[in-house]
Parts: sequence; C-alpha cells; structure tokens
Amino acid sequence: MLTIKKKKPYEAALEEISPLARRHEKKKFTRSAFELGIMVSFGVIFIAIFAYLPMFGLILAFKSGDGYLNILDAIFKSEWVGFDNFKAFFNDPDFKDVMLNTLGLNILQLCINFPAPILFAILLSELPWKKIRKTVQVITYFPYFLSWIVYGGIILALINSDGIINTVLLKLNIVSDPINFGESQYFWPTIIITSLLKGMGWGSIIYVAAIAGIDPQLFEAADMDGATRLHRIIHITIPSIAPTIVLFFILSVSGILNNGFDHIWTFQNQINLARSEVLDTFIYKYGAVNLQYSYTTAVGFFKSVVAIVLLGVGNWVAKKTTGSGIF
Repeated sequence: MLTIKKKKPYEAALEEISPLARRHEKKKFTRSAFELGIMVSFGVIFIAIFAYLPMFGLILAFKSGDGYLNILDAIFKSEWVGFDNFKAFFNDPDFKDVMLNTLGLNILQLCINFPAPILFAILLSELPWKKIRKTVQVITYFPYFLSWIVYGGIILALINSDGIINTVLLKLNIVSDPINFGESQYFWPTIIITSLLKGMGWGSIIYVAAIAGIDPQLFEAADMDGATRLHRIIHITIPSIAPTIVLFFILSVSGILNNGFDHIWTFQNQINLARSEVLDTFIYKYGAVNLQYSYTTAVGFFKSVVAIVLLGVGNWVAKKTTGSGIF
C-alpha cells in the first residue's frame, strides 16, 4: 500500500519562505572565507596602527609640549593649556598670509586643475584611433610616477636663467633679459602649471573608465537621431559620469587646505616665501625644525576640522543639487 509522508508544519513553512529571506540563513564557514578574513585583517591592522593610533597625539594641541626633544615626554609630561595654542595661531602675524596663500592656490587649482582631467578624458574617448589613444595615455600618465623632487628638479632646470625656456624666449625676442621664475610673482603659475602637467593624465583614468562604462546603445541612438559629437558629449557623456565628478569634487573641496608639502617645498625659496608659505610648509618649519609640537598640532587639528566640515557641507549641497553624494 502506497503511503504519503505528511510534511511537518515547520517544513511546509520553510518552503513558503522567499529566496530573499533565505539569504539570512546561517552559511557554512569555508576555508576561502577564512583566507579572505585574514587578508582583510591586515588592512584593518594597518589602518589601526597608522591612521587611528596617531590620533592619540592630538591631545598635544591642548598641552604645552613645545620644546621637548622626546615627543612622548611632550605628550605625557606637559601641562594642559586648553585652547591657547589655537589662539596663538590665529593671532600669529603670519596667519593671514599663510591662509591667503593656502586658499588662493587651492581655489585656483580647483577651478583649473579639477576640470582638466575631465575634459582630457572626454577628448581621449572621442579619439577614433586606439593606438594613438594608448600612446597619448602612456605619455601623460608617466609624469605621475616621478617624485616631486625628480620632476621638480627637471622643471627647475628647464626654467633656470640659462635653461631651455629662457633660451627660447631670448631667441624669439619675446624678452630682452632672462626671466627669474623663482621670484614670488611666478610662484603660483608655476605650481598650477606643474601640477596640471604632472597629474592631468593620471587623474583622467577614473573618468576614462566611467566613460567606457556608458551603454554604447545610447550613442548609437543619438547618431540615428542626427546628434552631433558635441551633442553626445553634453547630453550623454557628461550626465553619465556626473556622479563620479560630484564624488571627486566633494573630496577636492574637503581638502582645500592641503597643498601637498613635497610640491610646494620643491619650488619654495627665500625670494618667493611671501607667496609660497602655506599651511603644510608652515607646520613643517615650526614643528619638525623648531620643535613646536603643540603649536603645529593645533594647526593640523584646525585643518582636519575644516576638512570634515567642508566634506559634510559639500556632500549636503551635492545631494540637494544633484541627488547624489558620498554618504
């Protein structure tokens, strides 16, 4: 006699569970998951040691730790002074010039250097010859892999009084005497142009990848409708990569007080100090050279607070205007 096994109530209920709910069932811990966890743990440990552990030193901003030869003595043995280090920085005679140079350079770079990789990536994507495109990419990416000491040394040799730039200008009778590019009035243009030449190619990589991810059918449909190349760029390419542009714009705005120490230090000298002294070089000179740990920690803390505020404000504005942000 054929007997039908009757299902228990909980078995029938399990069959009715949707596939989405079954994802929450406990999964078996496999060897590959264990290996992946080990790999992730190295990154977590690295960040904990080199990113979070040094944050303990921020207490120096509220202590009188200047002049100590041992940084640990400055942290543990110095007295608490509250916000005196911050007040000293805001009342410093050099505060106005340092902030002006820092903000001025970064705002100019934000207006000039930020859109340059986007435009360069769009131009690269429009090149119909793949070999020429790859050649241009390799040439423009290469300067990024040189340190600012090496790259800056090459630039300084080119713009020297007897360098190629001055030689060409004299041969063409554009100038009568060699230009001293080390003077203060040439410092900002030098920083902007050198950073543009060094970083434009590498900065365009993410935008080239974003453009490559656009559905080709959109361009085909636009061609069928009679759209020109400019129309395709304005109405398809730019809107498609807009989230990527917004992301990097927010990050750029949050770092508006960071100039890059190695870049500025390479081209800084006593002649252009009035236009080249920024927060990064200011912190180095007062902290590492003059052992004013508490004073420069307060300056660095000020930079971090401003960066966090600008990050939040920029993300809020981006969400309100474009509907997308970092968080």
